[in-house]
Amino acid sequence: MGDQMAHSRPSRENSRAASRFRAVIVVAGALIADARLLVAQRNRPPELAGLWELPGGKVAPGETDAQALARELHEELGVTVTVGEKLGEDVPLSDTVILRAYRVSTDDAPHAHDHHAVRWVGAAELDDLPWVPADRAWLAELTAALAQSR
Repeated sequence: MGDQMAHSRPSRENSRAASRFRAVIVVAGALIADARLLVAQRNRPPELAGLWELPGGKVAPGETDAQALARELHEELGVTVTVGEKLGEDVPLSDTVILRAYRVSTDDAPHAHDHHAVRWVGAAELDDLPWVPADRAWLAELTAALAQSR
């Protein structure tokens, strides 16, 4: 019995260590309507305040990406969304944090609940917008998505 316990302990410790190092997923929503993209202006942290982003947030334990994105956009924008296809590639924010974007749709009017402001922008405005650096990775995909939505 002692040997069995000795053998089981490392596997439990290894699984706890593995769960501590599991990547944190942050999801972002690309809400496109009438060839315009909804962007949100950050309030915080200070180094990102005033920059524009696709709204979203962290996936909580037990949530799927879609569940987390729907929850976050309801909290941040007051909208109920349908989460669609993944947009572009994952963007590593650090060794343990990954940013992932999805197309979303809604029939609701978004309002800034957790951001300084929200606004709709067209494809011609994307390059000149002061983006949160990580979200710039999707500019080509966002431009293409806006062109397809015409």
